[in-house]
Amino acid sequence: MARWYIIHAYSGFENKVRDSILSEAERLGLSDGVEAVEVPTETVTEIKRGKKVQVERKFMPGYVLAKLQLTDDVYHLVKNTSKVTGFLGSGSKPQPISEKEAARYFGGVAAAQAAPKREINIDYEIGDSVKVNAGPFASFNGIVEELDFEKSRVKVAVSIFGRATQVEMGFDEVELTK
Repeated sequence: MARWYIIHAYSGFENKVRDSILSEAERLGLSDGVEAVEVPTETVTEIKRGKKVQVERKFMPGYVLAKLQLTDDVYHLVKNTSKVTGFLGSGSKPQPISEKEAARYFGGVAAAQAAPKREINIDYEIGDSVKVNAGPFASFNGIVEELDFEKSRVKVAVSIFGRATQVEMGFDEVELTK
């Protein structure tokens, strides 16, 4: 009987690990033991340079879910896959997760896809003049140098004692000067 397992992979290589496991299982004739390999993702809408962009974001970065019949051959196939650091579990024995827990991960992904998309909406871009309205640099003016939509952070160059100093803060801590 196949059970769901969580495989720990190098962050950023989840899709490559999924593809490698599936193709290696096919090559070795172990497709019966590898029922499914999934990388849970969600779709998020972001505003970049005034345009809406759909971005696929990993729901569980660094992890891949696999429904496996865990024989020795399948275990070694997964364990020896490039960019895999191991299974989630105590010691060297992989711990399966319940169908209910697996459904929660995929339900979470489905719910995230069905729910209204989280929108990051800012009215300034790189090179714009902004005013800091929170924190120790409140009421300072500066120039936007960098926007990080992943972390909702902005880097602003403010003038302190006549020298430009880069300060990082949240999107909501600055506003466009009129």
